[in-house]
Amino acid sequence: MSTIAAREHHRIEAAGHPFVYLVPSGALFEVDETADAILQALSAGPRPRDEVVGALAARFGDAAVSETIGELMQLQALGVVATQPAAPRPAFIPLKPIPLQSMVLNVTNQCNLNCTYCYEYGDDKIVDTSNGTKPKFMSEVTAREAVDFMFTEAGDSPTAHITFFGGETLLNFPVLKKTVAYARRRATELGKHLDFSLTTNATLLKPDVIDFLVENRIAVTVSIDGPPKLQDKFRVFHNGKGSYDIVAPKIKELIGRHRTRPIGARVTLTKQTLDVKSIYTHLTEEIGFHEVGFAPVTNSGERDFAISGQGFDDMLGQFTELAYEFLEAACQNKHHGFSNVRETIGELHKGVSKAYPCGAGVGLVGVATDGDVNLCHRFAGSDEHKLGHVRDGIDRTIQAEFLRRHHIDNKTDCATCWARPVCSGGCYHEAHLRFGDTTSATLHYCDWIRGWTEVCLKVYAELSVRNPDYLRRFDDEPAERVA
Repeated sequence: MSTIAAREHHRIEAAGHPFVYLVPSGALFEVDETADAILQALSAGPRPRDEVVGALAARFGDAAVSETIGELMQLQALGVVATQPAAPRPAFIPLKPIPLQSMVLNVTNQCNLNCTYCYEYGDDKIVDTSNGTKPKFMSEVTAREAVDFMFTEAGDSPTAHITFFGGETLLNFPVLKKTVAYARRRATELGKHLDFSLTTNATLLKPDVIDFLVENRIAVTVSIDGPPKLQDKFRVFHNGKGSYDIVAPKIKELIGRHRTRPIGARVTLTKQTLDVKSIYTHLTEEIGFHEVGFAPVTNSGERDFAISGQGFDDMLGQFTELAYEFLEAACQNKHHGFSNVRETIGELHKGVSKAYPCGAGVGLVGVATDGDVNLCHRFAGSDEHKLGHVRDGIDRTIQAEFLRRHHIDNKTDCATCWARPVCSGGCYHEAHLRFGDTTSATLHYCDWIRGWTEVCLKVYAELSVRNPDYLRRFDDEPAERVA
């Protein structure tokens, strides 16, 4: 007589139906009443198969229960309890170079704003951008070398993506322009499709800059925190003056003229600026952004703007409201600009089960102003987090060691968390600031991550019932984004 057990899963209800999220595989599927009863019968632990059939036969019949058990076994929602312990599963380490998909080019490490919470220039910065050894602006020569590096590391991949970043990116607009032209020529020569994006604080969006962005179809993300009172709380110039009145008209002009790519906003949330709903409404309805993404402020946890406790609960409540607004719009095939939910349900649709929290150091790298290659843009210029140089390429020994140390299987705190396929331990930069080690799980976010993942699971599940065709738009959408 075989003994069966439920595999690791998380049960939710959406649109009046039970769904099961299989943790190891990242698969979400609806279950009928019989399957739901079987899984609940095994919730306390393994049981003999015949015992489960006998316990549920009066409700569903022997044949139906047995058949459903077989179906759940095929879906790997159930398994036979082995008499011998399974051999430990080795962490997967790629045996050949992984094609580089995205390169974040930090064309400058300088900024004309003095945002209090900034991870590059505030109290928690990890690189000295004022008196350090790195050049303040990337040279045209280094930028060209970075482009050549990117195409080499992309290998046979038909596409590549460059994101221009800072500091304030547009402070080095002359090099940016020349780099776009050079990269386009090289892409044509190599027969590759090349895509560009740029992040800016919008202070330098002059007419000629906007002309260039439009002509070159460059996607733009604007760092902005909302209406005047919230924007000017932290996002100020070096003299302390708020930036809203300067950037708002420039952004509106950009949105009005740049029709080739949707313009997105990226908002940093702090303890003092947690009015998510009003920020979203202002940025979409009054400014005109196509989409808005929110991120809690990155910091060591000791700053007065750090979010904690009730702040996370408030943030989750407002995220949930926006997520269900998104759901209702999606059910009518209408656009809604809350990118946080769109990105997460996109991952759920693809059945993402991540060994690493993001592409940093794998399919994405950041390039510092001197050409050093780092894990991502947030570590640009940090010798501790260096993977190589654009002239020499990625050091595969360093990369392999990074992958080995940061695999989800090495994060013991994550081993029993049902949300790990989407989170995989959290941001390396956040872990470095909070715990001094990129290998640590971002434990202060755990309840928030589980709560938000459950919301997204329910939104996805309800969409799959009410408007399944909507989900097909995620089939070919790239997942990696820069923040």
